[in-house]
Amino acid sequence: MPCDCFLAYGIAMKLAMIGFGQAGGKIVDKFLEYDERTGSRIVRSAVAVNTAKADLLGLERVPEENRVLIGQARVKGHGVGADNELGAEIAEEDIDEIQGAIDNIPVHEVDAFLIIAGLGGGTGSGGSPVLAKHLKRIYTEPVYGMGILPAGDEGGIYTLNAARSFQTFVREVDNLLVFDNDAWRKSGESVEGGYAAINDEIVKRFSILFGAGEVEQGGAVAESVVDSSEIINTLAGGGVSTVGYAAEEVEQEGDGGLLSRFKGDEDDGMDTANTTNRITSLVRKAALGRLTLPCEIDGAERALLVMSGPPQHLNRKGIERGRKWLEEQTGSMEVRGGDYPVPDSGYVAGVILLSGVHDVPRIKELQQVAIEAQENIDEIRQESKANLEELVEDEDDELDPLF
Repeated sequence: MPCDCFLAYGIAMKLAMIGFGQAGGKIVDKFLEYDERTGSRIVRSAVAVNTAKADLLGLERVPEENRVLIGQARVKGHGVGADNELGAEIAEEDIDEIQGAIDNIPVHEVDAFLIIAGLGGGTGSGGSPVLAKHLKRIYTEPVYGMGILPAGDEGGIYTLNAARSFQTFVREVDNLLVFDNDAWRKSGESVEGGYAAINDEIVKRFSILFGAGEVEQGGAVAESVVDSSEIINTLAGGGVSTVGYAAEEVEQEGDGGLLSRFKGDEDDGMDTANTTNRITSLVRKAALGRLTLPCEIDGAERALLVMSGPPQHLNRKGIERGRKWLEEQTGSMEVRGGDYPVPDSGYVAGVILLSGVHDVPRIKELQQVAIEAQENIDEIRQESKANLEELVEDEDDELDPLF
């Protein structure tokens, strides 16, 4: 992954991550794998919550003592069969069991909670808003959500779950970061292969965003530091957020005499004008390319720009010009920006967080689905009930006991 080395020198945002449901657990596992591989240390603590025993057993890096199986009395470890009302009820009933795992989190060492859930299934879509409400009642740290919207071909019940969960989740968290599978699934790609690639994209973008900041002793110092307070201030005010990303390869010192697309005449040192232009070009690509949640960027209430890469390929003028361009495009006066120098990186990358976005076609579509669904609610409940009965009747192979 081109951005692997961006996070090896420090961390700004320390998160307590809670994966709720199958998708949420897998993504938290992937964040832990990324931390392990890059030394980024974004995840201060990780918890996975599920109604399906098999999903928890399938995790590789979430500590076993932090895997919480809920709803055993109701669904006996089989999951809720895409019934998000049941998922919400079980989360309410077993909130003390979830809290037991959260009690192990050193909250004084984290900047925020991040609840990650797929919004199409039953457990994550139903339970994550319940947990968010609970955490906000108890803790003073911000509680953010990361909601994964299902692809359109996953079926009507999943779209309905997402429509209903989205409305509740966004209300209960301090900000909802959204990733839309519909915009990222490649045609002809297998479901499993598609989601593995999507999870990589999620972790890549959000790890760079949350990882930018402090630099270890002896590391390069940023001209304009982006730390956890900048991220928290950008997410303040609530609403929905999306993230853009763009990167270009550069050559290191000793590799062709600093020659690269970001490098000017070697005799003149770094070509400032060329560097500035390349940075602003990357900012545009990140903002106008494929966002985690596609939308029009004008009208975004707040924005944050992080430029990362070797220090000689970053300059204050380019970042400031990129920030000004973002101000013009969004119409927001709350646009923050800074650099995150990583001397041994082979890439310069731009990550843009757009918070409080409004013109989002996918959300309008989900809201319409939620309205129409009220007319067919009985039929939908029957479908959920049938899914659940099929799961319970279909006994799994014997699993090694973990819980």
